Amino acid sequence: MNAPRTRVQRHPVHGVLLLDKPLGLSSNQALQKAKWLLRAEKAGHTGTLDPLATGVLPLCFGAATKFSQQHLDADKTYETTVRLGLKTSTADAEGDVISVREVSFTPGRVVEVLDQFMGPISQVPPMYSALKKDGKPLYEYAREGETVEREARNLVIYDLELLEMQLQGDTPFLRLRVRCSKGTYIRTLGEDIAEALGCGGHLSALRRVVTGPFDASQCVSLEQLEAMHEDQRLDALLPVDVLLYGCTEVSLNSDSAGRFLSGVRRPGPWVDCDQVVVYGEHPRALLGTAHVHGGELIPGRLLSPIEIQQILKKSPAPEPLLAEQV
Repeated sequence: MNAPRTRVQRHPVHGVLLLDKPLGLSSNQALQKAKWLLRAEKAGHTGTLDPLATGVLPLCFGAATKFSQQHLDADKTYETTVRLGLKTSTADAEGDVISVREVSFTPGRVVEVLDQFMGPISQVPPMYSALKKDGKPLYEYAREGETVEREARNLVIYDLELLEMQLQGDTPFLRLRVRCSKGTYIRTLGEDIAEALGCGGHLSALRRVVTGPFDASQCVSLEQLEAMHEDQRLDALLPVDVLLYGCTEVSLNSDSAGRFLSGVRRPGPWVDCDQVVVYGEHPRALLGTAHVHGGELIPGRLLSPIEIQQILKKSPAPEPLLAEQV
């Protein structure tokens, strides 16, 4: 007879954890492990990494989940290895080898081809992806042996750096550093580069080293998180508003803050702006996002008063001030 499972007592947790996602776990599996370690009630992530990919995966907890969409448009940087000469069914090492070709070109040809992929390009999403067609993920069609038509997407490769190259021997490869816009499939990019070289290929390694303002040096691993005391795990969280980097800030006094949180527009001397981040004064507290039009601050995504109180309890503000907020 199996022993009864221990029920985890969950509690409100608010903030962003920069996780160094390990090899072999899906983004959701990594999220669930971190959520369990933090005993958090609510969690989400800001875009997926394949199980074969490692690196920067921002995880959002509590109030931060309201702003996770903000990060989907962020530029990203990857380091990847393209195994040349072997094309696979999935464009990565998980798939079956479907073609073997000779690698016979010069280093100069590699540089020429990489230059062709710089700047604005179009890319057809891979069949093994979570994009949906008629409500069904593409990878489900692929697993059933079916290929469906996909529209090409426009994206930008800002930088494509050749870090290492081996064109001879049993395992020829290119190691690249790619800085790109949202929506870029590095598996497809690697496969397309290898195809342009005439040999075919697949991704044998992928690591995300930067996403938006966050880089791998700021991340913690699941092993590090597991080794921490519970208070240390909570201290590893970044504030919710790190997801709102680059936004213009607006501060409201107590009266205006209360009305704003009720969804009421506030007049003020602000210039029109598509998105601002709004704070309350005394103590400084994140209230949410808004946009400004015609001298009015129009509420967008808002924190609840309970969420604000919970966040303030965890802040380093003086105790008497905290007591007044409860």
